[in-house]
Amino acid sequence: EWLLLDTETTGLVAPIYVVELAAQRMCGWEPVGEPFRKLLNQNQDIPPEAARVHGYTREILERDGEPPQDVYAAFASYAGSRPLVSYHLKYDLDDVLQPEWKRLNVAPIGRSGFCALRLAQRLLDPVSAGNCKLQTLRQYYRLTERGAHTASGDVATVADLLANVLRPIAEQRGLTTWKKVTAYAAQEWYPTRLSFGKFKGQSFWLAQRNNEIRGWLRWLAESDNPRTARMGGWYLRQLDRGTEPEVAAAAMPSQIATQVPGATPAMAGVAVVIYVDPEVGTLRELVAVARARLAGLEAGYTSVKAKVDALQAELFKRLRPHYQKRDRLRLIVNYRKAYWETLLREGEDAAGRVTEEFQHARARNDEDYRQTQATMEGKHPLSASEDGELLKLWKNLVKLYHPDRFATAPEKLETYSKLTSAINQAKDSGDMKTLRLIADDPAGFIMRHGWSALDFAESREAAQLRSLWESLEAEIVAILEGTNQLKESAEYELWLLTKSKREIFELTVVRQTEAIEREVADLRKQAEELARQIEEVGTGKPASIGRKTGSQRFADPTPSDG
Repeated sequence: EWLLLDTETTGLVAPIYVVELAAQRMCGWEPVGEPFRKLLNQNQDIPPEAARVHGYTREILERDGEPPQDVYAAFASYAGSRPLVSYHLKYDLDDVLQPEWKRLNVAPIGRSGFCALRLAQRLLDPVSAGNCKLQTLRQYYRLTERGAHTASGDVATVADLLANVLRPIAEQRGLTTWKKVTAYAAQEWYPTRLSFGKFKGQSFWLAQRNNEIRGWLRWLAESDNPRTARMGGWYLRQLDRGTEPEVAAAAMPSQIATQVPGATPAMAGVAVVIYVDPEVGTLRELVAVARARLAGLEAGYTSVKAKVDALQAELFKRLRPHYQKRDRLRLIVNYRKAYWETLLREGEDAAGRVTEEFQHARARNDEDYRQTQATMEGKHPLSASEDGELLKLWKNLVKLYHPDRFATAPEKLETYSKLTSAINQAKDSGDMKTLRLIADDPAGFIMRHGWSALDFAESREAAQLRSLWESLEAEIVAILEGTNQLKESAEYELWLLTKSKREIFELTVVRQTEAIEREVADLRKQAEELARQIEEVGTGKPASIGRKTGSQRFADPTPSDG
C-alpha cells in the first residue's frame, strides 16, 4: 500500500504555500477507497500567474479553504505510514510539503516513495508523445479528462496513466513488486535520445556504428563537470554492455484504437501495442488512425483560436486610442531622455540627429499600428457553418503531411515547406478561404504559386510509412502542446469568461483603459520634467507637451497628444 499525492501552490519561489492538497490510497497499481482533497486557507495572496494555472484566488481560499494545521492533521490520518509518490516528487515533497510542515511545526507525514515522472520517463523511453508532461501524456494516450492543473485532477490522471499505460510495460520488464518498481525509478538513467549538443534528438545507440557520436560521448565523460562526466560515462557503459533493445516503448493505448474512426477491431484488444518491425498493412492502419486524430485536433484548435483572436481584435479596437497615446508618450519620453543626454555630452549638432531618429521611430510606430489594425480587422469568429466544415477540411489537409518524403529533392522540399507554412498561417489566422483552396485542390494551389509539383500518393514501403507515422505522431504532440498553451493563456481565459458573461468584456475594457491612462499620466509627468530640464540648458525646447515656450532654435518634433 502506498499514497499518490499532488499539490497546487502559490508558485515556484520560496516561501511556497500549498493551496490544494490531494491524494489517493493505492494498492499495487490500483486506487483503493475514497480520494483525499482539501483546499488550504493560508491567508496569502495568490500570484496571478499561479491563479491562472490552477484557478484558485485568495477570495476562493478564504471562502472554501481550511486552516493548514487542520488539513495536515486530516492528511496524516489518511496517509498513515504509507510511502508517498507524486509525479514531481522532489518538488511536491522536498520543495513544498516538508518546508511547509517545518514552518507550521507539523510532524513529517509518511515517507518518500518513488517519482512517477521518472518511472514514466524510463518506461516510455523513447517517448512517442514527445515529452512526459502529464497533460501531454493524458491527451496523447486519451486518458479521461480529470480536471487539468488541479491537484485532485492530476492525482486521478496519474492513477490512470499508471494503470492503463505504464503497468503493462512495467510487468513486461518484470517490475512486479514495490521494491523492484522503486529501485527501477531511482536508478541512474538518461534518455535514449540525446537532449542537447550537436547530436541532439539522435539515439545514443547510433554510437555503435558512428565513431563521431562515440567520440562526443567520450568527450562528455571526460568533462570537468561531474554531472556531465557522469552522464557521458553512463552512455558509454550502456554501449559496452550490449546492443540496442529490440522492443520499443509504448506506442498506442487501447483508447486510441477504439475511439478513432478508421481503427480496426484488431487494434483494440491490448492495452499497449509494441512495435518492432511492423508490416505495411499495420503501418497503414496506424497512419490512418494518426491522420484521423490529427484532423480532429487541428479542427478544434482552429475553431477556438479564431474565437480567441476575434475577441482580442475587438479589445484592440476599443483600446487602440489609449494604447497609441501611451506609446507616443513613451517615444516622447525616450526621445527627450536621449536628446538631453546627447546635448550634454556632444552638443546641439549631435542632439539634432536624435531628433531625426525620433521622427523615424514615430513613423515606424504609426505604421505598426496601421498594420496591426489591418490584421485585426481580418479576424472574426467562425460561423456555425464554418465551424462544422472544419473537420472535413482538416481530413483533407492532413493527407498532405509527408515530412521527410521530399528531403532528397531540394526544390520539392522548398515547395513542401511553403505549403506547410501557408496551412499554418491560415490555421492561426482563421483564414478559411485559404484552407479551403488548399484542401480542395492542393496541386492547383501549388501551381498558381509557381512552385514545384508534389506527389502526395501513399508510399508502399514500410520504412517510409513508419517515418510518416512517426511524423504524424510528432504533429499530434505539437498540436496538443499548442492547444494547451492556448488554453493556459490570459486571452483564452478572457474569452472563456465572456462566453457566459458579456459584461466581463466591458469591465475588462474599463479596467485596462484605467490602467493605461494611469501610465499615460505618469509618462506625461516624465515628459514635462524632461522638457523643463532641456529648457534649463537653453535649447529653447518646449516646457510641456504641445506647448512651445522660449526662443526656439530647435522645434520640438512631437505632436500634441491632446
